[in-house]
Amino acid sequence: MELALFALWCFLVAFAGGLVGLVLGNLRLPATLVVASSAAAGGGANLAISAIAALTAASVHARAGRINWRLVAWMAPPSIVGAVAGGYLAGAIPEWLLLGVIAAVLIQSAIELLRNPPKPAGGDGGDLDIRSAVVSGAVIGLLGGLVGLILGSLRMPALLRWVGETPQRAVGTNVTVGVFVGVAGALAHLPNAAPDLDTIAVGGAASIPGALLGSRLTGRLSEAALIKAIAVVLLVAAAGCIAQALT
Repeated sequence: MELALFALWCFLVAFAGGLVGLVLGNLRLPATLVVASSAAAGGGANLAISAIAALTAASVHARAGRINWRLVAWMAPPSIVGAVAGGYLAGAIPEWLLLGVIAAVLIQSAIELLRNPPKPAGGDGGDLDIRSAVVSGAVIGLLGGLVGLILGSLRMPALLRWVGETPQRAVGTNVTVGVFVGVAGALAHLPNAAPDLDTIAVGGAASIPGALLGSRLTGRLSEAALIKAIAVVLLVAAAGCIAQALT
């Protein structure tokens, strides 16, 4: 019964994530820890499932032309380096404090998206801010490494507001960067605990159809509707961070 409920939750999380370009590992993590053999194995399994869901969604976005590969090339490496550095520094700062700060940023970002939707530079023929992509990728990767999450929910508002990417291409680009960060994070967890293969198999198998369905719906939303959907999911992610910080 626990595995069946876990599979259902993974499907729903992957569906929402595929739709708005987020991995939402913080929403899946509590359920993963319930079915995992240990906390360390659960953390690694959660990152592996995130990578599977992100790769599935990215494949759909790639076929639809919603990935800015140049931006991925600039953003993924500093995100990975930051995540690895954060992993080594984990424990230096109280996790509840970091999660509280992340939740506050997510809430503020969601409100700003709803009140003042960004005007993408890429959509108007202007240049994207590559420097912001590199810096935000490194900083968000570092925060994610400290708390064991991919934190695509923070990278999305950065892509929209600071980098200037269009919403639909931001969705595909963000989830693609999440693939690289998720794989790197899962590999980094291998020395800490043996991989929980059963958990990965169940969660990954349930996430694939969810990510496929969600990412296929992305192209059917207008730009305004997509931004609103992103904002709503950011608020849900913030609630997940608060709940994790409190527990």
